[in-house]
Amino acid sequence: MLDLLYPRNCVHCGAPSPEPMKYLCWDCLSDTPKVEPPFCAICGDPVAGDIQHDYACFACARETPAFDRARSAVRYEGAVGDALRALKYGNALWVVQDMAELLLACVRAEYPGQPFDLVTAVPLHPVRRRERGFNQSALLGSAIARRLRMPFREGLIRRIRPTGTQTGLTAPQRTANVCGAFQVGLFARPAEQRILLVDDVMTTGATVNACAKALKKGGAAAVHVVTVARG
Repeated sequence: MLDLLYPRNCVHCGAPSPEPMKYLCWDCLSDTPKVEPPFCAICGDPVAGDIQHDYACFACARETPAFDRARSAVRYEGAVGDALRALKYGNALWVVQDMAELLLACVRAEYPGQPFDLVTAVPLHPVRRRERGFNQSALLGSAIARRLRMPFREGLIRRIRPTGTQTGLTAPQRTANVCGAFQVGLFARPAEQRILLVDDVMTTGATVNACAKALKKGGAAAVHVVTVARG
């Protein structure tokens, strides 16, 4: 009845009553490139070619990230790219559940049997959060935590200084932009915790790496990253 009153359409092609998700039709979802092997065993950055063994990309070999592993469900393209941009810049909160299903599939595929104590998300600076009205990463983190039946802790880390957008920056510039920008929350207790860190998009990994550094400094035993998309 709700579908009759409020018809749903695919966020990418506009097809009515999309399946298998609520706002992504099968055709658009299947056309979105998946992040599949071969990719870096640490950061999950995919590479072209035929590689039959675990390997570390140049960036991870040069400097080991603070996070233990990072994985993404799809590339930041096509229907999912449209959905994430609609969420982040167009207040399309209704796509969160579809994006959470992609996150869940990624966790099940890439972290089978991996024990986690809790889920947290990359935080926004309070000024940015007030401007936007929500933190899309926290919404995604909360949604996947419910599906995994794990506790979600939004205040585990906080952004202590505002940072400019990472869009258009080089990898070194992205690292410098978020250096020292995160800190464990005032009343957080991540000591010995195995944490699943959630974000919407990962490009160079500078942001999630800075968050992982803060969590590890606070005593976290392990930090694994999952994002909907890889830029």
